[in-house]
Amino acid sequence: MINSTDEHLHRVSIFDLSGNFLGKWGTFGSGDGELHGPAGIALDAEDHVYIADQHNHRIQQFSTDGTYLGQWGEAGQDRGQFNMPWGVTVDAQGSVYVADWRNDRIQKCSPTGQFLASFGESGEGAGQFHRPASVAVDPEGYLYVADWGNERVQILGPDGSFQLQLRGRATLSRWAEEFFAVNPDERETRAMSNLIPTLPPHLNTPHHISSQTEPYFWGPVAVKLDQAGRLYVTEANRHRIQIYQKSP
Repeated sequence: MINSTDEHLHRVSIFDLSGNFLGKWGTFGSGDGELHGPAGIALDAEDHVYIADQHNHRIQQFSTDGTYLGQWGEAGQDRGQFNMPWGVTVDAQGSVYVADWRNDRIQKCSPTGQFLASFGESGEGAGQFHRPASVAVDPEGYLYVADWGNERVQILGPDGSFQLQLRGRATLSRWAEEFFAVNPDERETRAMSNLIPTLPPHLNTPHHISSQTEPYFWGPVAVKLDQAGRLYVTEANRHRIQIYQKSP
């Protein structure tokens, strides 16, 4: 089954692997088990469901049928507090990582909400974030963060140290190649376009650069890892997914 949060309807929808709707659970509110703008969702090895209850500034835990199990967090900037948490994931040891969006950091907590660590701070430098939207953790403990406001993905070590920055390197997909094969005029027009321009100094910001540079991420909102270690980056503003393979 696939569980999907619905920020607008304040609920979780359930689908089978073919996309058929199976059911839903969740109601709007701020009480125990109620949701206000649920964003990120993750399951642990015991099928506990963790939801980033965005506008209630907390993480809630449920069973897969929607039974309320517990919660932690409140609005604020201190350890264990959140300001519009957006993304959430669980590592192999059961620790919960939260993309604390408006606090520009990633928080690591135990399955019961005990604060364990915080990574990042506001800024554009290495290891700094501007509105991180999503986080994924690989089996070795490396963190992959969709640094949404900085138009990039950052990779951190298990201790939170900066390792690598990805800006995006999109190429033509197989479907695009098929399209251009039967539309040579469109391929010619594309070839004449300046898809990697040099921008004037007053437009030298992450947003302006990404919006004008086609291979780059523009609005990276989600990062996911598959069992083969491939990283999937979803771009909201270019309506595409870029896929990366970790080097051995």
